Amino acid sequence: MIVYDRLWETMKKKNISQYYLIKYCNVSSGQINRIKNNNYVSTHTIDMLCRILDCQVWDIMEYKPDFIEVKETEDDSEQELPHND
Repeated sequence: MIVYDRLWETMKKKNISQYYLIKYCNVSSGQINRIKNNNYVSTHTIDMLCRILDCQVWDIMEYKPDFIEVKETEDDSEQELPHND
């Protein structure tokens, strides 16, 4: 799963608000909401945020694996497995 926690940290460091992105940078409120909910956004949106914030992709987002399956192992302990879509 892609998460955007780093975006909020980067915005705080650069003193840029969500309001500024929407009002002055043509970032739609829908895009902001999708990012807040860790939903899909286009690479165009990521590119735009990198340009606005003068940062790299890793300053905006990171990959965290989804762990949703639990499988019993031979020693009866539970092991989390990543979900493959």
